[in-house]
Order: sequence, then C-alpha cells, then structure tokens
Amino acid sequence: MAFFQSAIASINSAGDLCVAFDERGLGNEDIDYVLTADGVAFFECRNRGGHNPAASNKESVSGFVSGGGTFSSRNGRVRETICTDGEFPAPSDDINCGQGQRLVLVRVEYSDILLEDTTNNISIRLPNVSRDFVTS
Repeated sequence: MAFFQSAIASINSAGDLCVAFDERGLGNEDIDYVLTADGVAFFECRNRGGHNPAASNKESVSGFVSGGGTFSSRNGRVRETICTDGEFPAPSDDINCGQGQRLVLVRVEYSDILLEDTTNNISIRLPNVSRDFVTS
C-alpha cells in the first residue's frame, strides 16, 4: 500500500513553492502528482540603498498555485521534488515606484499545501511555509 514516508515544503529563490517527498509502497509504474496551495506575495518599492522609503507604495497579491509531474517508481519508491509553475500573480501596474526605486519581492507565504498522488488516490497536507527575501 502506497504511503508518503516524508514530505518537506520550502520556497525557492524565485518565490515558488517546492515539496521534496519520498513515497513508498508503490508498484514499478509511473505515478502522477499534483501540488496545490494558496499563496500571498508581498512587494514594495526599494531605493538604491536597499531601503524602503516611508510611503504607501507596497502591495500584496494572493492566489492559488499548482504544479505537478509524473515520475517512475524504482523499487517501489519515488523520491522527487515538485515546484509550482512560477504562476504566482504579479503585482498590479497601479503600484508606482518613485524615481530611483524598484519594485522588489519582500515576502512569500503559502498555506493549505497539499501534495496528491493521483495514481493511488493518497495525499499529504504540509505545514504553512514563508520566506523573507528582503530584510527591513
């Protein structure tokens, strides 16, 4: 019977959600996986010195993210990493950074993280994760 031995969520340098997992008890076959989560990204304007001027030009965007893949089981086991497809919503064009400033990703948070083995109809929920990209 198939089961997830382990699954660990993290956020890569691009802000994408990734899950490294180890599933066991599989037949020697191709296994389909789907990774889903809710995400929030925080953006703000930074000056050349890397500081955030005291202004309201900050924005958060949220959305549903997903990724997936098909992997071949070897000796009844799949050890892989799946990442979301870089489809996180971009900030709106309404945010206007002043002269000499640029819009940067400050923080990303993911919740309701679910990894599913759709071939064997099993899933595992993972704890929320977050990552800061810029310190204040």
